[in-house]
Order: sequence, then structure tokens, then C-alpha cells
Amino acid sequence: MRREATGRSGRVEVDGVGLHHLEYGDGDPVIVVLPGITSPAITWEFVADRLAGSARIVIPDIRGRGLSDAPPAGYALTDYVADAIGLIRALGLQRPAVLGHSMGARIAAALGAAWPGEVGPLIIVDPPLSGPGRGDYPTPLESFREQLHEAYAGTTAEAVRRFFPRFDDREAQLRTEWLPTCAEQAVVETWGHFSDEDFFASWSVLPEPLLFVYGEESPVVTPEGLADVIAANPRAETQGIAGAGHMIPWENLEGFLAVVRGFLGLR
Repeated sequence: MRREATGRSGRVEVDGVGLHHLEYGDGDPVIVVLPGITSPAITWEFVADRLAGSARIVIPDIRGRGLSDAPPAGYALTDYVADAIGLIRALGLQRPAVLGHSMGARIAAALGAAWPGEVGPLIIVDPPLSGPGRGDYPTPLESFREQLHEAYAGTTAEAVRRFFPRFDDREAQLRTEWLPTCAEQAVVETWGHFSDEDFFASWSVLPEPLLFVYGEESPVVTPEGLADVIAANPRAETQGIAGAGHMIPWENLEGFLAVVRGFLGLR
């Protein structure tokens, strides 16, 4: 049995695709959180719970994950951006802050580039920097497939820790329950686009206020990659999180929250 979220559950339809989302807290500011490639909305609940006293948090299940629809095609950045702006408009959000992690960070950057007048501050967290001429994403596709196949068959928290050794008991167990909701096609197509879609094309045009967050131990944002990020958009603030790899809030939650609160001016 899957653990149910404590957040408020909602659903909108965008261009025929049903998108489920969770909400925590009320009022302003509003923060839209865009999760990673195999992270349904509920997996960010532990972060939302900590921010909900200072903001309204909206977390969608990205198409092909969680309780959102999994269409037979349509897992490119343009599809994800259309979903994100459609959700923002359907909920009547006025220039919300957008925080994206990993795949969600690439979506957030592309969203900000495409619709600069409809989003507010952007927090881009450890995005894949792979793209044309830059090589592949460092986690091989077979690793994702192995995790998915184990999840579909019924995995355990101990097995999850082979891939995420720093996850605590609660988050490892939650992943066993919700990873099976991730459609393999969605993951496979998205992983492929990590190599043929250009993060820097969006990143380089984003205006302030803009924050780039990376794990100081991340294999995804290397020192060389970080130098490229800074050179491509010197307007951005950059902040490393000590003791964290790619899965930053799972590995240093307090450090991550401090940076987010400081940037957005939350108490």
C-alpha cells in the first residue's frame, strides 16, 4: 500500500493531459517545485512541510509519474514546459517562484526562458548539464531501468539504498512505494533528451532573480560544468551545498533550506 500525501491533492487538465499536484501551506509567496526524473510529487513532501509555514508550495506529478497521466508520447522539454505553464495558469498563480531539481531544473530553466513574464524568481538545482557536444548524463540509462524493474516487481528500502545510500528510512521506503508509478517510457525518453536538448540555451538568457544551487559532491555539476554555468549567465547567484551530491535535499536538508529561504527572503 502506498503512503498517502498529507498535502492537498488537486488535478488540472492541460492539452488533454491530466496533471495531479499537491499543495502545502497558504498565501504568498508561492513556490512551484518541479521534481526530477523519477521523483513523484510526494517525494518532495519532506521539503514542502518545512517551507509551508512561510509559503504556499505547489508540487506537480510530472507527466508519466505519480498520479498524473502517462501519455503514449510527449516527454520532451517543450511538453514539460507546456504542462508547467498550463498548471500555473489553471491555478491562477501570479509570477510564482519556481524551484526545479535535476530534470525539473531543466524544465524550470526552459520555462523561465519561454515565459519570463509569468514566472518569478528561479531556483535551478543541480540540473543535468549534458547536451549537444557535452556528453551523456552521468547516470546510465540501465541504472534507471534496473531501479524501475525492481520497483515494478516489488523492491525494498535496502535495495533502494544501493542507488541512494544517504536516504533515511522514511524516504527510502517512500521511494519503494511510489517509484512504480513512474512510466518506463517517460524515463527512457527523458534520459535520451538529456543529450539532445541544450540546457545552456535556456540558462544563458534567464534574468535575475536567479539562483543556481549545486551539490559540492555532485557528479552532475562538476567543477568544469560549474565554470561553464557561471560564464554562460553571470547574472545568477551560485551556491554550493556542502556534504551533498546530486540528491541535495535528501543529503543536506538544513543546508538546502537555508539557501532557499535566504534567496526568497523567507523566515
